[in-house]
Amino acid sequence: MNHLQIFGINIKDLLNPQFYIEHGGLWMILFIVFAETGLFAGFFLPGDALLFVTGIYSDQIVSTAIFPGNSEWLDLGILWILISTAGILGNFIGYWFGKKSGPFLYERKDTFFFKKKYLLQAHDFYESKGGSAIIIARFIPFVRTFAPIVAGIVEMDKKKFTLYNILGSMLWVGSMLVGGHFLQRIIMKEWGFDLKQHLEIIVLGIIVVTTFPVIWKVFFHKKRKSI
Repeated sequence: MNHLQIFGINIKDLLNPQFYIEHGGLWMILFIVFAETGLFAGFFLPGDALLFVTGIYSDQIVSTAIFPGNSEWLDLGILWILISTAGILGNFIGYWFGKKSGPFLYERKDTFFFKKKYLLQAHDFYESKGGSAIIIARFIPFVRTFAPIVAGIVEMDKKKFTLYNILGSMLWVGSMLVGGHFLQRIIMKEWGFDLKQHLEIIVLGIIVVTTFPVIWKVFFHKKRKSI
């Protein structure tokens, strides 16, 4: 075996958003967004990159899964509603799980699918940002998986959580879909550069953009403590 695998699937494929689009289309996308935002085992899934690439392939995804011949705005609208709903439901599951499991998670030993450091990171982020952390966390890998769980653990008011949950999911999904769709069109029109042929650049760029603030904060926070 040349590559590390999970259930016969290469880890490299699990981190590649195009893999999910080609093997399941819209329904796989909905499941991945739900899993990444609702199941702590989904922290490694490529949520941001997947949504961005989904925006690029929006017309193909909708015409294959639902019906062809739509306008670009209708395609984006359908994806926005369906994927946002998956993200909202995912966070509700995470909140429910956190409320039921409580402090047990803090005592759990690390496994491949569960890393306590990510839970602690989400807790610190939630404590510093309050309710708005539910929205901001949507845009930060790892943190978005554990933020609703932590909200459940600390028993955040359900009505307040629901509001931030809905707003966060719609903003996250909408911005990524529109960004991917129109960036592809603009770059193709102005420079003739097809992003579909260079998706690895997109994935790498999104990973850098979304994780850099967290790395920066952690690094300089530790540096200030050591001074």
